[in-house]
Amino acid sequence: RIFNDFGSKFEVLDTTGEEPLQGMVASVSKEEDGIVTCLDEVRHGLEDGAFVTFKEIQGMSELNDCAPRKVKVIGPYSFAIGDTSTLGDYKNGGLFTEVKMPKHVDFKSFRESLNSPEQLISDFAKFDRPAQLHFGFQALHDFAEKHGRWPKPRNEQDATEVLEKTKELAEISEDKPEIDEKLIKELAYQAQGELSPMVAVYGGMAAQEVLKAVSGKFSPIHQHMYFDALEALPINSELSEELCAPTGSRYDGQIAVFGREFQEKIANTNEFLVGAGAIGCEMLKNWSMMGLGTGPKGHLTITDMDTIEKSNLNRQFLFRTADVGKLKSECASAAVCKMNPDLNSKITIHQERVGPDTENIYDDDFFESLDGVTNALDNVEARKYMDRRCVYYRKPLLESGTLGTKGNTQVIIPFVTESYSSSQDPPEKSIPICTLKNFPNAIEHTIQWARDLFEGYFKQPADNVNLYLTQPNFVEATLKQGGTSKETLETVNNYLTTDKPESFSDCVTWARLKFEELFSNNIRQLLFNFPPDAVTSSGQPFWSGPKRAPTPLVFDISNPDHYEFVVHGAQLHAFNYGLKGEDDESVIRKVLDNVMVPEFKPKEGVKIQVQENESADNDSGSDSLDGLIASLPSTSSFGNFRLEPAEFEKDDDSNHHIDFITAASNLRALNYGIAPADRYRTKFIAGKIIPAIATTTAMVTGLVCLELYKVIDGKKDLEQYKNGFVNLALPFFGFSEPIAVPSLEYNGIKFSLWDRFDIDHDMTLQEFIDYFQNEHKLEVTMVSSGVSMLYSFFMNKKKAAERLSMKLSKVVESVSKKPIPPHVKSLIFEVCVNDVNDEDVDVPYVRVRIRP
Repeated sequence: RIFNDFGSKFEVLDTTGEEPLQGMVASVSKEEDGIVTCLDEVRHGLEDGAFVTFKEIQGMSELNDCAPRKVKVIGPYSFAIGDTSTLGDYKNGGLFTEVKMPKHVDFKSFRESLNSPEQLISDFAKFDRPAQLHFGFQALHDFAEKHGRWPKPRNEQDATEVLEKTKELAEISEDKPEIDEKLIKELAYQAQGELSPMVAVYGGMAAQEVLKAVSGKFSPIHQHMYFDALEALPINSELSEELCAPTGSRYDGQIAVFGREFQEKIANTNEFLVGAGAIGCEMLKNWSMMGLGTGPKGHLTITDMDTIEKSNLNRQFLFRTADVGKLKSECASAAVCKMNPDLNSKITIHQERVGPDTENIYDDDFFESLDGVTNALDNVEARKYMDRRCVYYRKPLLESGTLGTKGNTQVIIPFVTESYSSSQDPPEKSIPICTLKNFPNAIEHTIQWARDLFEGYFKQPADNVNLYLTQPNFVEATLKQGGTSKETLETVNNYLTTDKPESFSDCVTWARLKFEELFSNNIRQLLFNFPPDAVTSSGQPFWSGPKRAPTPLVFDISNPDHYEFVVHGAQLHAFNYGLKGEDDESVIRKVLDNVMVPEFKPKEGVKIQVQENESADNDSGSDSLDGLIASLPSTSSFGNFRLEPAEFEKDDDSNHHIDFITAASNLRALNYGIAPADRYRTKFIAGKIIPAIATTTAMVTGLVCLELYKVIDGKKDLEQYKNGFVNLALPFFGFSEPIAVPSLEYNGIKFSLWDRFDIDHDMTLQEFIDYFQNEHKLEVTMVSSGVSMLYSFFMNKKKAAERLSMKLSKVVESVSKKPIPPHVKSLIFEVCVNDVNDEDVDVPYVRVRIRP
């Protein structure tokens, strides 16, 4: 359990921890309860009682920077803000921003709350348990005070005494609940127990509550919270006082709960951990404390291709400063072996990425030796791949993830639950190209633009130049790209001729001219095409709604943003060409003073993309392309010359990457009147950093390991497993049964994603088709393997006859034009079939064993 008392009138500065909501205003009505409507029917996301303020409103200007106004939600796209009847008439534009208002919370003392508890429910499937455990814990402490110890594991006399005291407390309470005797006895039986997963769950929770107490950030637990995982207890072994008695080992706390026999099961487990980052480190710590894999038949395998970076040290707690640059899997393994020497020689470390290209390492023999897989990954594609492998090999998979104070866990059990890939998150919302290129209205837009600029200046051109210099067919291949071919060839030409520097001074000149092009000339061209007073075909102002009229910048060497763009751009350009940079400001300023900036005149006939479905005209006529190709410099004149592409790296503060992106983004923001962002926020967005904090990670891995107990016990009842969804900021704790595996049917036979047809030997394609007709009354109409179509009813008869007489393995090699790798023992086939009613039906995939 956990209990909070933060005193009276405790001030919570931020109840949710979410970024303040923002949105664009389409209109504000002038009435007693003014209604704000959002632009383009974008959901505002606000709740009743939230507060907002405004800026950039034209007409009803009294709302700009007004005191926060309380919101009453009217619908998903509109909300009321109180009296606007005395304000000016709304004309155009405007942004609303949510304002986080302090909230005051009163807490009862511990003594008061014992008699009148306020409880946070963690699992609604156990709705009545917190009230029961509230009395049970009081009885438990009464027992400890009386005897100077906790009840002995599985001691009936001690448990009965705790139970009687619990009933006594319940009887004198106001509600007089009926006590669940089995629950309270289990509380007494396990009082001397100590489980590292449960410690991790409560440690993460309690640590976050301490942070709330000292910072006022996030909502505290109000006030008691009880949590149990009794369903994790073994179902196939009768626990007794003898089996749970201490043995003098480091696992006595676990034996007190699960017994010696189950401890042996834990020790003899063979588990595969994929990833040794934040979640992976916490997971390994828990496993070492549990003794997982320490037995004669037990083993742990860890893989992580990454090396340790300095930024990992704040949350990946198995690593130290001296480990920076070393393999995560290696250092994590060494750290847990120090924690628990029983793991010495029990861990195999790998540094390979899991994927199709490493299936010679993680092959049939490897997976078939495992008892289960635990993912500690940070990307969806790798998770889906491991999910497919676990479905194929029918292995339990434990999945988890965190995002700041949010976390989730999922347990995947063969033939019991759906798989990880069975349900998918909605796709991430992308920013329209026309918004990025010409009409940004938020700092996220300018940061993404600057990130793309980095790739377009310092990565892609260098890659293309190197391909041009090394691949004779580069021009031919580029022409097949279509619309981007001319731009690619122009860039290659420029980077080998006009943009090729001889010194760092040339790099400074290049960067200064890029400033002029990006933040002055392009903006002036845009305003030439669409002047500030331009109107649309319907007579509405062009520069309204999400479109903000930009302002060209005039270069000012004394402006830090202007100077930073040039300096970091020059350093990166020099890096591409292998030139030494220059840090002397006086030298750089002297070069800038002498740069000749050509006069710019807007051009007629330049097409600018306004809508997402439009495209800007690229002059890719054959004449201009032929001339461009003819002008490309001869590759032979460059010898071994190559450019060095800048691979984006957010964690190296000396490489100028984030500095350039920050400067470029903020200059773009200045163009469009958008509030700039500091380096840290820019790094967060450009680097797509997923926030991770130790408290959430500890809790989530604890929840995963509680599910691991159940997996080791071999439970098959869906109701005994729990998927978890937590948010320590709110706080919210939600647990539910995993979703049962859905079933399909053919010819009256039910099957699920865990099923397949198994054929234990290689056979001809004709025998394969006959097998389905004779054994399963299914008529095969098509057979494929991977992306290769091997047979179809509409296939050329001669080709079909030839393949039907061949072994399946030979057909696969013939069609794919690749030999089957020696580590592959089985082939996977998908078949399209008709059932006995001549209906097209879904059936499981087919696994054919081709090697012993």
